[in-house]
Amino acid sequence: MSSDDIIARGRRVLRAERDALAEAEQRLGASFATAVEMIAASRGRVIVAGVGKSGLVGRKIAATLTSTGTPSMFLHPVESVHGDLGIVTSDDVAILISKSGETAELLPLLEQLKGLGVRTVAITAEPQSTLGRHCDASLDGSVREEACPHDLAPTTSTTVALALGDALAVALLQHRGFKREDFARLHPGGSLGKQLLTRVTDVMLSDDLPLLETGATMREAVVHLAERRGIAIIVKDGVLQGVVTTGNFMRLMEKQSDIWTVPVVEVMTRAPKTTTEDELGSAVVFRMKQHGIISMPVLDAQQRVVGVVHLHDLLRSGAA
Repeated sequence: MSSDDIIARGRRVLRAERDALAEAEQRLGASFATAVEMIAASRGRVIVAGVGKSGLVGRKIAATLTSTGTPSMFLHPVESVHGDLGIVTSDDVAILISKSGETAELLPLLEQLKGLGVRTVAITAEPQSTLGRHCDASLDGSVREEACPHDLAPTTSTTVALALGDALAVALLQHRGFKREDFARLHPGGSLGKQLLTRVTDVMLSDDLPLLETGATMREAVVHLAERRGIAIIVKDGVLQGVVTTGNFMRLMEKQSDIWTVPVVEVMTRAPKTTTEDELGSAVVFRMKQHGIISMPVLDAQQRVVGVVHLHDLLRSGAA
């Protein structure tokens, strides 16, 4: 088999799964809205169950739901009838996954859930199956064929089932108004959590700030530039007037030789980029990179300088 043949076979699989997802999108209808509203109204958890490859898909759906603000857990159908059903309450909603809708291990669980008053959602390729007909909502995961050349190994069908689970999770997080900050609180150990949780106040310097009054000269400014990481902040009664940076200093030196007695107000940038204590660190990093600066004054509501934040400190904190 040539390399071109191998690539062609891989592309055929991707094409088959892409087409199946497009068809699933077109079929999505009222049952999907019912499932989302049912889960959103529930006071309990989402219980996800499936056997074999459907079980693996179910574990991922449960994890996605939990990480996006919908408490969820996977329940193995076999273990459920040997004691694990004790975790289920009538406030829960169950998502049951089966391509055929007739999985022998899953139907007894459906019966038990119904007896407990649990509302159920089916994800199945056979909407008229026992599972599809007896659940409160049924999502159509049917496919024309599996990507497997023998139409046997669950491939296209599991992709569609997984995508339907993702659709539920995303629709639910939007329905509930789940925000980026909420996601970050559930992922505090990851890099994304740090980006979404780190604010300027967590990183900024607030003591011994490089402040100069408007009557200062460049001699005083240069001391701050050398000792305070390349920035001098010019204030009047604590209110920001401008900043002097190393770039301002270098441009001044190119114009004249006697720079030491030059007033800072003649050199400073009068409308510098600034930030506030509650701005996300990642947003400040983006603006700094966009404008080619490495430091920003931090202002309060009255435009008074309360701190200074440096790009390197933000990067070290994991804010970007």
